[in-house]
Amino acid sequence: MELETVMNYLANSINLDGVRAEEIKKSLGADITEELGHATRLGNRIKQLGGMVPGSMKVKLGGQPQPAENTTDVVGVIKAVISAEEAACAQYRKIIKATEGEDYVTQDLCIQLLGAEEQHLVLFQGFLKEYTQ
Repeated sequence: MELETVMNYLANSINLDGVRAEEIKKSLGADITEELGHATRLGNRIKQLGGMVPGSMKVKLGGQPQPAENTTDVVGVIKAVISAEEAACAQYRKIIKATEGEDYVTQDLCIQLLGAEEQHLVLFQGFLKEYTQ
């Protein structure tokens, strides 16, 4: 999920056109590094638990809205980001509940990542208000 977010944010941070898009592009560009950090932290935890981080052929993608063909659809990009952040928050909440009393390290990691995702969500909800008024 985090890797797909990186890919979509990268595409949108490059593909968006127009004066109104500049702030969104900057925000997405900054989020790429943070989301990649999330993926790295999760990968390290998977390895600590005895798992393997999958390569590109084993990663399932396609759960998030894709970058728009219309490169000036700033509102569409904002809505896609909100959708991705809501899905990430829901996934982290699910993991937090599943690890309760079982795996405090993973739970703590997911609590931290949930906080970061909620921060992104609120930021882009604010952008949506501004762009749709």
